Amino acid sequence: MYKSFGAVQALKNVSFEVAPAEIHCLVGENGSGKSTFVKTVAGVHPPDSGEIILNGNSYPKVNVREAIKEGIQVIYQDLSLFPSMTVAENIATNRMIAENRRFINWKEIREIAAKQLERIGVSLDLDEAVENLSVANRQLVAICRALSLDAKLIFMDEPTTALTKTEVDRLLNIVLDLKSKGISVVFISHKLDEVMEVADLVSIFRDGEKVGDFPSSEVNEKMLVYHMTGRKVEYPRYNRTYKDDTPVLEVKNLTSNGKYEDVSFTVRKGDILGLTGLLGAGRTELALTLFGLNPQDSGKIILEGKERKFTTPYQAIKSGISLVPENRQTQGCYMNKSITDNVAAPILDRMANGGGVLNVNKMKEHAEDTVKTLRVVTAGISTELQNLSGGNQQKVVLGKWIGTNPKVLILDSPTVGVDVGSKEEIYQHIQKFAAQGTAVILISDEIPEILANCNKLIVMKKGKVVGRLESDDLNVADVRDRIHALMDSN
Repeated sequence: MYKSFGAVQALKNVSFEVAPAEIHCLVGENGSGKSTFVKTVAGVHPPDSGEIILNGNSYPKVNVREAIKEGIQVIYQDLSLFPSMTVAENIATNRMIAENRRFINWKEIREIAAKQLERIGVSLDLDEAVENLSVANRQLVAICRALSLDAKLIFMDEPTTALTKTEVDRLLNIVLDLKSKGISVVFISHKLDEVMEVADLVSIFRDGEKVGDFPSSEVNEKMLVYHMTGRKVEYPRYNRTYKDDTPVLEVKNLTSNGKYEDVSFTVRKGDILGLTGLLGAGRTELALTLFGLNPQDSGKIILEGKERKFTTPYQAIKSGISLVPENRQTQGCYMNKSITDNVAAPILDRMANGGGVLNVNKMKEHAEDTVKTLRVVTAGISTELQNLSGGNQQKVVLGKWIGTNPKVLILDSPTVGVDVGSKEEIYQHIQKFAAQGTAVILISDEIPEILANCNKLIVMKKGKVVGRLESDDLNVADVRDRIHALMDSN
């Protein structure tokens, strides 16, 4: 199969086969052609040449209706659900449309939804609006919607990106159960440990071409990374070497009622303090308090020896605190604006002339410096962020806040949806900024990410601190087990 968009060759001579009742994992860096391939098979993009064979039926190109008829279903990363509609409506409506129903039978809608939920062994309130569900439960609704359309092959695009460890385990068990019921799954993920846990076969894409197909029993994570990137990728441990132990930020018995309580910690120059915990641990809410977006009810925030209370992000930024939020697309950047506009946004006062008029040359120079420093792959600084890969979008968001020259840099899940090569580069930048004296708070539920970057760690659960690990504690052989035990503790 071949597919190009203008001068860009997105797919080059790609052949891909999925057997019945097979979990076939597809991996590759951002821009490797994975999404284009899926959309071509699902009928969104017509191929330039090649053949698509579904259940023995050959198509030079397939449209969406034909793909659905052949049992092809795609669960995209954004899930494509209707937030204001109920669980039952989201599961059953597409089937009604596919069957050209002219009238709604509410009893049948509920029966269809209940049957599909029963198939995967899950109980959800059929009348609950999807917007009120957790991300994990929305994922289950999307799976049930696919099953209601008699799916034979389900493509799952980064299905675990926003899930906690417990939720990931439940989803992977459901994927294995689908296989036992004869349904094939193409599982697309940057998280190679999950790939190795469920895959029968792994296909690797690089630069629009398939590198090869590998039985999961014959490869390991390092081999996959090498084939994906064409080089060895290492995540070296960070060790703090900064000599000054004076606290930059002290948090003392900080409480935000209903979100977290009695949280205390200290961050020095050169520290990378990790915050981890399951969904509802209070990590993000704590970060939002430090950034002026979630009011504190008691306790103290002491920045460079002075007690502060931030009620707006403007106050936090002016005081030297910056936050890279967990959702870059909706919270961290302007997707339809240029790199130049994005990195200038938090420092417009510095980009202006004396009369308050923006200096375009200053903005361009700052954008060029950001692109060069963070090695953003782009055609130019006028490129809109929506046209960059996920990894390069995240580099821009990171550069945007680094540009404020923060004393404290808070990173909330900074590598969500980022491929292994870009992840390595982002880790290098985080460690470099810390080594230069920035105090960093890194929020993540990826234990390998914590261990690679943090020199101390706080584990939270249900709004409370349940464990603290110092540098020596993070170097012991069973540290992962210890962290999981703290997260699962009563």
